[in-house]
Formats: sequence, C-alpha cells, structure tokens
Amino acid sequence: MATRPENICPPEIYYNQDEAVKYTNSTRIIEIQEQLTERCIELLNIPEGEDQLILDIGCGSGLSGAQLSEHNHHWVGIDISRDMLNVAVERESEGDLYEIDMGQGFNFRHGVFDSAISVSALQWLCVASKKSYNPVARLKKFFQSLYNSLRAGGKAVLQFYPDGAQQLEMITTAAMKCGFGGGVVVDYPNSAKAKKLYLVIQAGGDTREQNIVMINGLEDENEEEAKFNAAQKQKQIHKAKKPKIKSKEWIQNKKERQRAQGREVRPDSKYTGRKRSGPSKYLK
Repeated sequence: MATRPENICPPEIYYNQDEAVKYTNSTRIIEIQEQLTERCIELLNIPEGEDQLILDIGCGSGLSGAQLSEHNHHWVGIDISRDMLNVAVERESEGDLYEIDMGQGFNFRHGVFDSAISVSALQWLCVASKKSYNPVARLKKFFQSLYNSLRAGGKAVLQFYPDGAQQLEMITTAAMKCGFGGGVVVDYPNSAKAKKLYLVIQAGGDTREQNIVMINGLEDENEEEAKFNAAQKQKQIHKAKKPKIKSKEWIQNKKERQRAQGREVRPDSKYTGRKRSGPSKYLK
C-alpha cells in the first residue's frame, strides 16, 4: 500500500521544484485535476452567466485555476509551496498568487470572496508533519479564516481525501464550530477506486453547531462507468475544440479574457503566437 504524501513530509518540502514540474507535466494528473475542479464548480451551483471572485485554496501550479478561468471567473490562489507557485507563474496563470500556509489562516478582507474551492489539499491539515503542528488548532484557524473571507451566503467546495473516519470527523467538526453548515457529498460511494468526497459548506445564516450531513452524489458501478465514459467522450470533444496551448488562437483568447478583466494587454500583431527562432548561426 502506497504511503500517503502528507505522511512523508510537510507539503512545502514534498512539492519541491522537481515534484512541481513532474506534477504539472503529468497528463494523468492534469486530467484528474480538471475533472475534480469541474465537479467543484458544478457543486458551487453558480447562476449561469455570473462571474465570481473565487479563492482557490492549495492552488499549486494553477491547474484548477485554469479551469476557473475557462468559466470566466476571477480567482486568487494560495499555496504553501513556493516551487508550485513558481510553476504557476511560468504557466502565466491568470489568478493572483500568494504563498500562504492555510493552517496558519489568511488575512484577506472580510467578505471579499464570492466562493472558494480546494482540490486535494484539506487532508494535509489533519497531520502533524511538524512538532509545532496541532491538527485541530490548524483546522480551526483555516475554517475561521475561510468563513471570514466569504461573503454572507458564500459557498465553498473542498475536495479532499480523508484517511479514515477520524479525519473526516475532525474536518466536519471544525467547519461546523466555525459557523459553516452544509454536507459532505460522496460521489461513487461503493467504488474504492472512484470514490470522491467534497465538503460543500456555506457561510452565514444560523448554522453554528448544526451537523454537517453526508449526501450521496453521483451513482456508482454500471451507472458510474456509463457516466464516466460519457464524461470522457464529452471531454475529448471539448478538447478538440480548444486551441492548442501557446498557439496564436490560444494567446488571443487569453488576451481577450484579460482585456475583459480590465488588464493592460499588448496589442495583437503579425508576430503574436509566432515561435521564436534560436540564435542566428551567423552570430558567435
């Protein structure tokens, strides 16, 4: 049985420069991140046509943020690994990036975010990877910061991999005590391989000390396979329509999104998207 990454060393050490590059260049990891992020966006249930300011917790190299940009949302990403954030910068991620340990909390302006997502990060808070770490205290600090950062009624969808019932209870109890209400959506509950958990919580209202309930999400077994195959087929169609990364069309689409956000963007020219040649053979 493989050792879970959070049991090896702290995340800022585990996700070093080599791991960050490997993580971002893995086709399998990219596909998984895209699927998980799309599910998070779906569970946020944002009204059609509404663009939001979303906090991406544990944004890593910007894979989840890229999906938020595809849905025309603005986003801010936080992560403890500087090497992962450096890769996000190299990938020209469109979100604002901050090096922050979520277990120490974050001091964004109260109510600034409409929503929040997190993909495969929350379980790191359940492990004392340093002698000074207290998982219960770090979870409380995290959820209190998240609650403060969300507007009244703002939702957060946090996908995570708990290592057993004890960690699941630690997480839900901490969220509940900080004022969140909601539930844990379990996709494919009877499939050991496909099972995914999403903490879907909302800030505001009279939710303090209310239980966070378990909710069945997507079905599994035969229906799971059918949905998975349909999703894969739809994804292939979507990918076929998407311009190749760094192509002229991809660059122009990105510029249009940035102009819509009010950013200063270089004007298009005949050189846009043109591959740069190497040094001239006539130069020493």
